[in-house]
Amino acid sequence: MDGSATTDGPLDPAVARGRRAVADALDDLPAGSSVAVAVSGGADSLALAALTAYVGARRDLRVRALVVDHGLQDTSAEVAATAADAVRDGLGVHADVVRVAVGTAGGPEAAARAARHDALAAYAEEHGCAAVLLGHTRDDQAETVLLGLARGSGARSLSGIAPRDGRLRRPLLGLTRAETEAVCRASGLAWWEDPHNTDPRYARVRVRRDLLPGLEDALGPGVGAALARSADLLRDDADLLDELAATAYRESTRADGSLDVDHLLGLPRALRTRVLRAAALAAGSPATDLSAAHVTEIDRLVTRWRGQGGPALPGGLTVVRAGPSLVFGRASTRR
Repeated sequence: MDGSATTDGPLDPAVARGRRAVADALDDLPAGSSVAVAVSGGADSLALAALTAYVGARRDLRVRALVVDHGLQDTSAEVAATAADAVRDGLGVHADVVRVAVGTAGGPEAAARAARHDALAAYAEEHGCAAVLLGHTRDDQAETVLLGLARGSGARSLSGIAPRDGRLRRPLLGLTRAETEAVCRASGLAWWEDPHNTDPRYARVRVRRDLLPGLEDALGPGVGAALARSADLLRDDADLLDELAATAYRESTRADGSLDVDHLLGLPRALRTRVLRAAALAAGSPATDLSAAHVTEIDRLVTRWRGQGGPALPGGLTVVRAGPSLVFGRASTRR
């Protein structure tokens, strides 16, 4: 089988939209390229596997799937094996299962995501995959934007989930979760409902279950699509600002690695704060812990310096103003 819809009658519109989305996402790959699909057993990833199998067969692409078993539930091994069987037997796509160890850094969701992405990267390297496809949908995009708004995030965070990030590609960001379920039904695939996706202890679940439906009730239909559209617009802005900031960072950096304060003062704040964040990250401050408040305190050393010391930064770092220079380094352990 090649992921074709198995029901008789006209092609389901969700299947048609999904096939076009996947074909567009893989349009730059030459025939014979290898493509990996990340599969969890949920509707989104199974639909993506079905759509990719169809497109791959017609584009002469070598499609394979990886099911990552996070080991977070008693039945996780069984769920992973069932998902792999569904891909192999239902779609005729080679599928592998890998079990990962999930750490604790950044919380359970972030730790699981990091372990999954590491496994996918290793799998792609091992099998020479030109692209790794992930099944994020427009619903995921809307939820991500709302979570960013709640945190008071900037343009980069509010730009949501990128359609491409290196080898990772997300073809289904224009489809809804309801449409991926329709693709699965049309393809004869039964999906698994992850209990974590209904656990109200997770903020994303509360956004999905309560906030988005409430916004739709209050403002009318189309809120999810509008949030996704805003993310696309903000991503274009954030990409340009990041590109300009990278140039400004290079131009502000002295030979000894310190930053030229006079050059920083000549930058618009939107660029200067990006340069300061980049410098803190380059010095070793963890991205997950470095907040906008930290960057604001660093900026005070540039714009409102009165001889004060600099803030302590995540990762055991500090930053100080030394005359015309800004210097990042390890915090002293002396008492």
